[in-house]
Amino acid sequence: MRVATKPVIRRSARTAAALVLVIALLLLVLLLLVIVRLPWAGDLGIHAATIERLRHHLADPGNPLVDADTPSPYYSPWMLLLGCLAKATGLGTFVVLRVAALVGLGLLATGVVHFVRTFSARRAAPPLALLCLLLLWGPALFKWSGFLGLNSLALTISYPSTFALGLSFHFWALLRKALRGSGTWWGIWSGLGLGLLWSVILLSHQFTGVVASCGGLAMVLGARPWPSRAVLVRLGGGLVLGLAVLAVWPYYSFFDLLGAGSLEQIHRSLYRHLLPHFGLALLGVVALALRWRRDRRDPLVLFFLLGAAMFAAGGLTGHYSWGRVLPAALIPAQLAAALEVFEAGRAGVRRAFAGLLGAALLVGAWTQAGTLGYAVPRDALPARVAAKYKPPWPGYNWLAQEVEYGDVVMAKTFPSRQIPAYGPYTVAPGYPDFFLPDQAERVAAVRDYFAPGTPRVERLDILRRYGVRWVVEYPGDGGLRADDSALRRAGTGPKGQVLYEVRG
Repeated sequence: MRVATKPVIRRSARTAAALVLVIALLLLVLLLLVIVRLPWAGDLGIHAATIERLRHHLADPGNPLVDADTPSPYYSPWMLLLGCLAKATGLGTFVVLRVAALVGLGLLATGVVHFVRTFSARRAAPPLALLCLLLLWGPALFKWSGFLGLNSLALTISYPSTFALGLSFHFWALLRKALRGSGTWWGIWSGLGLGLLWSVILLSHQFTGVVASCGGLAMVLGARPWPSRAVLVRLGGGLVLGLAVLAVWPYYSFFDLLGAGSLEQIHRSLYRHLLPHFGLALLGVVALALRWRRDRRDPLVLFFLLGAAMFAAGGLTGHYSWGRVLPAALIPAQLAAALEVFEAGRAGVRRAFAGLLGAALLVGAWTQAGTLGYAVPRDALPARVAAKYKPPWPGYNWLAQEVEYGDVVMAKTFPSRQIPAYGPYTVAPGYPDFFLPDQAERVAAVRDYFAPGTPRVERLDILRRYGVRWVVEYPGDGGLRADDSALRRAGTGPKGQVLYEVRG
């Protein structure tokens, strides 16, 4: 009886592993279909605008959102490469963003496999880890750039954060290999290569760069055996090279970002509703505790502790932008949950943990089921799934038929986040801009133009001061009257929006 049970268990394990692989591949196919449609939401406009500026002025693109000659942290090595692609091929900006999404998804999928392979040789470990990264979040939907939830990734897959996260997984895997030491050509140059890779991640998406740095430090502190002096010297050389690249990057001053303000209120919501948004990941915290019992210097445990400590410090001190380091706590917890299925002591414990993880993944999948709407028509979805789908923004293609590249548009914040994607500028940026010295004045000018009590002569002065050629407004926004002689109605858009040309 005992002999006959083992083949049954092995067959069940193989079946479960095959099922995990199939589901992981289906999710990757879903994301590929999302890339084809490229739903518009969030920060897509700023990244499209960045490519537009680099396409026209590769060496000196200026501010991506407003007509001003200022640096911008959006001009990263990755966006520079995409700008070169757009300039050399003539491909449309949104086609280039689809290329960026394909590269980002490829880096992410291969990076997860690469990194997980440094912890486990089990074939099912990488696909299960991918499922945990995409689904092990919470019973309430959460979307933010740099966070790997399926729904969040679907909307940010073309962003630099996805590219940087994919590179980060490869960075951690290569670092773990380098820490083992080697006298080969790779061993000699690995430190410099890792330093260069680290700087590219930091320049491409600064918040993800902090996550990558926490992970890198955890890999070093958790290395077994402790790295030799030669290995540490090589890594030190890589660190110096990385800092040098950060210091000389010509498109913006990386170290000036350390003094950036005005980001705290935007990120305060990261500290709200933690259990609904991330509660399922607590199963990973349990897995981390089990790993800690086996190894007090486990790299994933150290990674989690570094991320959790910085996240907590941000909440306690009011530095809410530090909340963007939360993936440094979530990623190791999610990976630990996947690995514990194979590493827990007794077979019964492993099966029990696998059952709990499977249930948690089902809850996470149902929470994010609305992601299907970004790949297939909403009316093709079951009613309960369709109810979870939130339509993307319609965009401003209708405006691009009239407005030319470099024209200045007067618009409120929400349209200002999208309009520059098509080439025009707006009076005030749709996002906080640390490098724009007159940001406050521009924001005040937009507010005053649309304010109900502002005199006509003051509105006209604002339009002249910023060289405004067009005005976009929703019904009830305010501003000059529709029949004012200074305006000509030029077009209409979704939800009653109107485009006016400024005469003279």
